[in-house]
Amino acid sequence: MLGEGDTSRFETLLDRRERARGPDWTLAEVRELATLYRRHLAALARAQEAGDDRAALRHLNALCVRAHALLHVEPGGARSWWAAARAKLPHVVARTWRAQVVAWTLLLAGMLVGTTLGLRDEAAIHALVPMSMCYGPEQFDRLMSSGEARAAFFERSATPVVANVAFGSQLFAHNTRVGLLAFATGMLAGVPTVLLMLYNGLMLGAFSAIFLRDAWPIAYLAWILPHGIPELTAIATCTAAGLVVGAAIAMPGRVGLRRAVREAIAPAGLLFAASLPLFALAALTESFVRESLLPTGVRLAIAAAYAGLLGWALWSVRRSARRAQPDTSWIDALIRPASAAPGTD
Repeated sequence: MLGEGDTSRFETLLDRRERARGPDWTLAEVRELATLYRRHLAALARAQEAGDDRAALRHLNALCVRAHALLHVEPGGARSWWAAARAKLPHVVARTWRAQVVAWTLLLAGMLVGTTLGLRDEAAIHALVPMSMCYGPEQFDRLMSSGEARAAFFERSATPVVANVAFGSQLFAHNTRVGLLAFATGMLAGVPTVLLMLYNGLMLGAFSAIFLRDAWPIAYLAWILPHGIPELTAIATCTAAGLVVGAAIAMPGRVGLRRAVREAIAPAGLLFAASLPLFALAALTESFVRESLLPTGVRLAIAAAYAGLLGWALWSVRRSARRAQPDTSWIDALIRPASAAPGTD
């Protein structure tokens, strides 16, 4: 039952909270607002059953809508969206670690098979590697047959900044399309996602077999690792996102297909969004580091720095995911008896 002055106090609290700037809620205010919200929802239900005072009904409904927005709806805006995404990302990465392990396993297995086939049979390299990766069919054949041609492949020359920017833009667009394809094809139960990741591994492994014929392929490692580490991490992240969606479709469990897919879309989308900065970093590195006069040692140092940052990020995610979450169950207990959202009468 509503007590005398409850509605006036309810309105006062709502007005003050809606005018306030910044997260300056006090514990007493949240408790009081949640209690008054519950009481006014009950009064709204009774007024809807009686239906004899339409003005009072509309007034109660408006108050409950305002309180529902304050208690249940996250604040909008790009800044709050970014803060929410940044807060949720470590937990999403931690919860989807199985999909990420599967993605990396597929990539590494494909690389191993591709490298083995390429070292044993040059025909496998022709079958698995697009000739565009070697800048033309003639150079493709020379690279496989001549150590001098492989050494010349890594010769460094100065490149204009404009050309680097254009090249990096093309790389970012291409790699993002690959990542989007790996993510989107998860809707087909994840089967195309698995095949795409295996193919990427096979192609990279077969291409590496061209240069691993040398006794000391350090030039190749310095050429591929700086941009390869962020690029492959981004592709694996997109593949994990596709696998999350694919698992929800292939194995929805007791919750049903619709709910399983709905619950999988948000974390999968966040994983894909997290891959975009990695694609940008890979494109910048490939255009301004690989196509530069930087010596081999500097390139390997950049690759080591990227690997260290990746390891630190994984450690931070694990640490963040293990942090205890604040106990807000008392708010749910206050609101649960009338947890339905107010109507729009």
